[in-house]
Amino acid sequence: MTQRSEISSDGAEPRGGPVIDAGAELDPVHPVPPPVRHRPGGLSADEVAERIARGEVNDVPVRSSRSAVDIVRGNVFTRFNAIIGVLWVIMFLVAPFQDTLFGFVILANTGIGIIQELRAKKTLDGLAVIGEAKPTVRRDGVAGEVSTSEIVLGDLIELGPGDKVVVDGEVAEADGLEVDESLLTGEADPVLKRRGDRMMSGSFVVAGGGAFTATKVGREAYAAQLAEEASRFTLVHSELRSGISTILKYVTWMMVPTALGLIVSQLVAKGDNVKDSVARTVGGIVPMIPEGLVLLTSVAFAIGVIRLGRKQCLVQELPAIEGLARVDVVCLDKTGTLTEGGMDVAELRMLDGCDEDYVRTVLGALGESDPRPNASLQAIIEACPDREEWRCTESLPFSSARKYSGAAFSEGDGQNSTWLLGAPDVLLPPGAPVLREVDGLNEQGLRVLLLARAAGELDDPDVTAGARPTALVVLQQRLRPDAADTLRYFEEQDVAAKVISGDNAVSVSAVAGKLGLPGAATAVDARKLPAEREAMAAELADNAVFGRVTPQQKRDMVGALQSRGHTVAMTGDGVNDVLALKDADIGVSMGSGSEATKAVAQIVLLNNSFATLPSVVAEGRRVIGNITRVATLFLTKTVYSVLLAVLVVCSQVEYPFLPRHLTLLSTLTIGVPAFFLALAPNKERAKPHFVRRVMRYAIPGGIVAAGATFATYLLARHHYSGPGALAAETSAATLTLFLVAVWVLAIVARPYTWWRVCLVAAMGLGFLIVLVVPWLQDFFALRLVGTTMPWAAVAIAATAAAVLEFAWRWVDRRFPA
Repeated sequence: MTQRSEISSDGAEPRGGPVIDAGAELDPVHPVPPPVRHRPGGLSADEVAERIARGEVNDVPVRSSRSAVDIVRGNVFTRFNAIIGVLWVIMFLVAPFQDTLFGFVILANTGIGIIQELRAKKTLDGLAVIGEAKPTVRRDGVAGEVSTSEIVLGDLIELGPGDKVVVDGEVAEADGLEVDESLLTGEADPVLKRRGDRMMSGSFVVAGGGAFTATKVGREAYAAQLAEEASRFTLVHSELRSGISTILKYVTWMMVPTALGLIVSQLVAKGDNVKDSVARTVGGIVPMIPEGLVLLTSVAFAIGVIRLGRKQCLVQELPAIEGLARVDVVCLDKTGTLTEGGMDVAELRMLDGCDEDYVRTVLGALGESDPRPNASLQAIIEACPDREEWRCTESLPFSSARKYSGAAFSEGDGQNSTWLLGAPDVLLPPGAPVLREVDGLNEQGLRVLLLARAAGELDDPDVTAGARPTALVVLQQRLRPDAADTLRYFEEQDVAAKVISGDNAVSVSAVAGKLGLPGAATAVDARKLPAEREAMAAELADNAVFGRVTPQQKRDMVGALQSRGHTVAMTGDGVNDVLALKDADIGVSMGSGSEATKAVAQIVLLNNSFATLPSVVAEGRRVIGNITRVATLFLTKTVYSVLLAVLVVCSQVEYPFLPRHLTLLSTLTIGVPAFFLALAPNKERAKPHFVRRVMRYAIPGGIVAAGATFATYLLARHHYSGPGALAAETSAATLTLFLVAVWVLAIVARPYTWWRVCLVAAMGLGFLIVLVVPWLQDFFALRLVGTTMPWAAVAIAATAAAVLEFAWRWVDRRFPA
C-alpha cells in the first residue's frame, strides 16, 4: 500500500524544501539561500560531509546549565564578597590573625557553593542528554534519528504530531500538516502548512505530518537564542530569590550610612588607638552582611537538583522546585499520566451486521495510512495488521480539536470508500442508539472509538454528517501502578487533583474511580462548560473529573483556576496539553511525551513515572521552608548588628566587639546550624509572602538582641574599670548576645526533633568550651571577670528570651502568615 503524495499540476516533481547547491554563493550581507529543489531522499553522505566542513551545522550550544566559568563568577564576584574582601585585607594589615577568621569562613562558604552547583550542573547536563530531542532526518533515502546539533543546512527533516521544529526551513512535503506557532507569535490557532511554506524553529506540529528542508541552522535560526536561554540552568524568577534580593537591597541601604557613622565614631571620637579602632569598626560592619543567605539558598537549590536527578527528574528551570511546592491544584491529563501510553484492543463490536473481516481490513488500512499513529491507532495496527490490498488516496490526520481521523481508499476490487475513526459522540448525532451502548462501555473505564463510513469527501467541512456507524473499537487502557498512591499523597497534602481529559467523561470517571480520586463519581462533559471564566471556575471548584476537553479549554481551565488565586500545576505528555502546560504555573511533562510538551515544561519526568511528583513537591517544600527558617537567623543578625552600630554611634562609645567575637557567634548561632537546618526534611506546605514572613520575626528578634546586648555593655562599663575593662565589658556583652542568639535559634528550630535539640545543645556546648579552655579564651579574647557581671548578663539574656517569646507570639497573632 502506498501513501498519498501531492503532485503538481504539470506532473513535475513537487517543489519542496531547499537542497542547497554546494557551489552556490550567498550574499555576505543578506545571506538568502538560492532557489531550491526538493530531493525526496534528502542529502547524500558526501553532501552532509561538505556542509559540516563548511560549518553549516546546527551548532547552537543548547546547555542545561550555567558554564563552569559562570558558576565560579556568580559565586565569587558578588557585591558582599567585594565588601568583605576589602575589609579582610584591612584586617590583615592592622589586626591579629584571629580577627581575620571571617574572611576564611567566606572562602569556605563560597567554595562549598561552587562545588555544589558544579555537581548540580553535572547532574543536569547528564539528564539533558537523556531527554534531548532527536529529530528524524532523511539522508540517502533512509530516515533516522540524529542529534539536533548534527543537523546540517539542506537536511530533510520529517515531522509528525507533537514534533518540535528545531531549525528554520521550508515545507517539502505536507499531509494535513498543522503547526502551532504560538511560542513565537502568540497566536494559539494552528497554521495549515503547504509545500513551500516557511517553517520557524520553536513551533511544533499539532496534526498531520510531512517534511521540511533546513534553510537556516545554528544561530541564524529564528528561535535559536530563545531556545538556548530557555534551556539554561536558572536561579532567578522565583519568589524566594526575588524576596532575598529585595531584602539585600534594603540591607545595603541601611548598611552604608550606618557603617559610615561607625567609622567616624570609632576613628574620630576614639582615635587614641587607631589599629584597635579599625578592628572594632570592621567588627561592626561585617555582621551587617547576610552573605551566607544567598549562598545557602543556592546550595539548597543545587542539592535539590542533585536529589531529583537521581530519581530521573529533569528540572529545566530551577525555581520549578519551589513553584511545585506552592501548588494547591494539580491538573492531570488521563492518558499518559494516570494511564500508561500503551493500549490494547479488548473487543471489536460489529454494527448493522457488518462483516468482521472487512472491518479488520478497513482498520488495518487506516493504521497504515498514518505514518505516525497515536497510542489508540497503534493498538489497532497491532490487532488488525494491514493486508496491503488497498491504496490510500487521501488522509485526514487525527486532531485533538476534531477528535477523529479519516482516510479515503481505492479498494482492491476497484471500489472507493471514505472512512472516519474517532469519538462516537462526535461522529454521531445526539440520541443515536449506538451511544447508549458506548456509555455502558465507558462506565467500565473502557475507551471506545467508532468506525464509520462517510457519505461525503474528506475535505467536506460536514464530512461527519450522514456517516454510517460500522463498528465499535473497544480499547483497554493500562493504569499506572503508582497513580493511586500519588493521588492519595496529593489528597493528604491538601492539593486538589483535577483530571482533565479529551476522552469521554464517563470513561475518564471510571478510570479516576479505580484510582480512588475523591469526586470521581461525578464527571463533567466539558462541551457543556460555560465559557465565561468565573462560571467555569465555579464548575472547577465543585468537580474533579472533566471529559471531552479541547486543548483550548484546558488552557481556559488553568486560567480560571488561577483567577481564583490558585497555584496550578499541569501534567501531560501529548501535544494537546501544550497550551495548558505553557499557561500553568508549573508544567510537568513525561519523558516519553511529545517534543513540544518537553520544550514548554519546567519539569520533565524522564522515567515517565507520575510517582516522582511527590518527590519534587517534597524537595520544594524542604527548600522553601528551610530557607525561610535560616533567613530569619541571618536577618536577625543583620538587624541587631545595624542597631548596635547605631546605638554605639549615638552613645559615642567604643564598639563592644572585635571581628573574632562575631565570627564565633555567627558560626555557632547561624553558620553551622543554618547548614543543617537548610538541608533537613521539611514537609510544611509552602506559603507566600516570603519577605513579610521573614522580617516579621527578624525585626523584633534583632531589636530584642541589640537592646539586651547594649544594656549589658552599658552596665558593664559602669561595673568595670582599669586597663582590662574593655575586654571584660566585651566578654559580658558577648555572653548576653550569644544567649539571646541561641534562643532565637531554639525558636527557629521548632518543632523539635531529637537532632534539632542536639544541634542547639551542641552550639551551647561549643561556646561553653571556649569560655573554659584557657587557650581558646586567649584566642577569642573572651574571659569572664568576676561573678556579678556574668550573672547579670545571663539574667538580662533570660529576660530578653522571655520578651522574644512574647513578641513572636504577638506577631503570629497580629500579622499571621
